[in-house]
This record gives sequence, structure tokens and C-alpha cells, in this order.
Amino acid sequence: MIANNIMEIKFPALSINEGFARTCVASFCLQLNPTIEEINDIKTAVSEAVTNCVVHAYPTKVGDVYLKAEIFDDTVIVTIKDDGVGINDFEKARQPFFTTKPDSERSGMGFAVMESFMDEVSLSKNGDKGLCVVMRKQLGKITASEAIGG
Repeated sequence: MIANNIMEIKFPALSINEGFARTCVASFCLQLNPTIEEINDIKTAVSEAVTNCVVHAYPTKVGDVYLKAEIFDDTVIVTIKDDGVGINDFEKARQPFFTTKPDSERSGMGFAVMESFMDEVSLSKNGDKGLCVVMRKQLGKITASEAIGG
């Protein structure tokens, strides 16, 4: 399947860039005429993925975050990758409240939040190092409560 539109950016894994990434993806998605709720869902998921790169991927240096957004008809696919230390156990990392930094103010809810706001979230290694998070969301879906006027 060929994307209707694609954007890619690379930026340093600094907390200041989390808002930048969120805004870039939200702006890119506007071409699909999403609802405010859909945009907020995407922004929240992107924030969590980028924050994971900033906090966990590069414990001793500032590395790069790679962000790609693709539009396929009514669906957006957001890919966020890093070249950091990676995750050894994906299933454990996806468990709510699991954190590798228990002494800090981390809740361990990053992947749970991403999964609750997006239709699909997949994790894989980025080559021999780092992490690749791919999130998919179909826009314009009508929920059951919206269909009956609720």
C-alpha cells in the first residue's frame, strides 16, 4: 500500500522536543479533518513515545529520535525510533506500572497510555539497538454512543 502523504523528522532526545513532536504530528494529521478528540489521542500517544526515548533510550548521552508519520486514506501511522539501549522484554515493558526507573517519578504507564489512545501499537528492535514504536489510528470512526446520539 502506498501512503497518500509522508513526513519525517529527526531531533535530539531532549524533553523540550516532546511538545514539538506532538505538534508536528497533530498538524500533519489535520489534512484528514480529525475531531479534537482524535487529535488529542494522537498527541498523547506521541508524547508518551517521545518521552520514553528522552527518559529511557539514552541514559548517558543525548541521542536522536526519528519520527515518521504516514497517511493512508483515513488512517495515520506514526513511527518513533531511537538508537538507544532498547528494551529486553517487550511484554514486561507493556505491563502497567512497570518502570526501569522506580526511584524517579515515573508511573510506568507509557505503553498502556499509547495503547489506550491508538488502535494498534507495536514494538520492535530498531536493528541491533534501540526501539521502534509503530502506532496506528483510523480517523473518522463513529463510536456506538455517537451513532445513537449519546
